Amino acid sequence: MAVKRRYQSARRQEQARQTRRTILDAARRLFVEPGYAATPLTAVAAEAGVAIQTVYAAFGSKRQLLSELVDVTIAGDDEPVSLPDRPFVAEIRSLSDPRAMLAAYARHLAHTHARQVDVMIALAGAATADPDAASIWNKNVRERRQGMAMFAADLAATGRLRPGHDVDSAADVLWLAMDVRNYDWLVRQRGWPRERYEQWYVDTVTAAIIDDR
Repeated sequence: MAVKRRYQSARRQEQARQTRRTILDAARRLFVEPGYAATPLTAVAAEAGVAIQTVYAAFGSKRQLLSELVDVTIAGDDEPVSLPDRPFVAEIRSLSDPRAMLAAYARHLAHTHARQVDVMIALAGAATADPDAASIWNKNVRERRQGMAMFAADLAATGRLRPGHDVDSAADVLWLAMDVRNYDWLVRQRGWPRERYEQWYVDTVTAAIIDDR
């Protein structure tokens, strides 16, 4: 009986997880078009094919649904692993040449932006008028800056920052270069291949902060 109860509990947990994914997928479609402000939770429930009470039980509020959608979209999954603990960070830190580190990050960045650009551009637009969206956008901006500060420290540890740059100023450059709106303009608006975007990122950041002699 104990084994059966554990099996049933695991099955219920997986069903609940799948329901959350279905709701998140529906929210992604609707928050992008027609947009966050124009989408009530009843519309998300209808799009997901669940009762509105299920949406509230899973997420509690529209703001929390948006927040979790952003987190899952950036990470690419709903696993409870923070970004600094993801394998791509270890891969970058295993390298000793700053240009190689930037190239490895550029590949990760292009892959991430391809997945998140619709949601993040929609969030940026919603943030101009909706306080909840603005709060989530600003939180993401801060977290990106913190992540780039860690990356800048790794680059500085190679001893190859240009004179006049320190970890803080290098982080500012990295933070600016990785902004999803750059990807949106260059790849989606101007039609650049992803490989050209990656090369632009590496060349731009290297020229700005790396002593590449």
